[in-house]
Amino acid sequence: MTVDLAAAVDFLAGSARVLDRRRADLLFGTGGTAPVLAALDGYRNPDGGYGWGLEPDLRSVTSQPAGALHALETLVDTGADGAERALEICDWLTTATLPDGGLPFALPVPDPAACAPFWASADPSRSSLQITAVVAATAYRVAASVPAVAGHPWLATATGSCLAAVERIHAGTHAMELAFAVQFLDAAAAVRPEAATAMDRLRELVPGDGLLHVAGGAPEEFMRPLDFAPHPGGPARTLFAPAVVEAELDRLAAGQQDDGGWTVDFVSYSAAATLEWRGRRTVEALLLLRANGRL
Repeated sequence: MTVDLAAAVDFLAGSARVLDRRRADLLFGTGGTAPVLAALDGYRNPDGGYGWGLEPDLRSVTSQPAGALHALETLVDTGADGAERALEICDWLTTATLPDGGLPFALPVPDPAACAPFWASADPSRSSLQITAVVAATAYRVAASVPAVAGHPWLATATGSCLAAVERIHAGTHAMELAFAVQFLDAAAAVRPEAATAMDRLRELVPGDGLLHVAGGAPEEFMRPLDFAPHPGGPARTLFAPAVVEAELDRLAAGQQDDGGWTVDFVSYSAAATLEWRGRRTVEALLLLRANGRL
């Protein structure tokens, strides 16, 4: 399956945020890190956190763990040039961390207009393995080019919290929580040997085809193999036969639409989010295909 890169660029030109277009420029070698960081700064708050709809279904101006997640995802792209912002995010995450070391799914949302109800109604006093795990996993990816992130106290705290919470995962755990816990263990295994052991315990909870329906989501919304193990070379890939991963990469490449972009399989909560998710998904699909040797 061949991806039409020119069509993807055209789609982004007509349908994506400036941030996603700048990320695509960096991916294609037609832009640099400075424009990406400048676009990311539009979502940054004075406290070092990120809001303003960086998570498309969380339109609040307030700094949020989900905003930190998407900012860190962008900083994976920018490498060492994003070091200052990455460390500021870790500092901010320290302020958002609860006494048990985890992050709340969301902090209070005083401006809930156009926000998904699961963000606006989240309990800010309760730790969420789902958000803590995926933020920490992404921080480990940033740390590959920003070593100071690996040594930041917040990441150590979040890692301890996630390792403890993973021990409580069971067969009824929500699909997204399970997938993000696997992503975390995959990212942490290089520095925390117990993460690999925990991965073995979760193996029996992940079906061989990698498909788990997202409870409460759209009928066709599933966690899929690349949601558990997006990156090659880590222990998470051992959860699936190579043919399963290759088929999923084929499916991802084939997901490019006639307009050049990719779609998402979940419902958005505003007209802006519906459009923004497609732009973001298109860039993420291209990055994932490149990371797996398909571009």
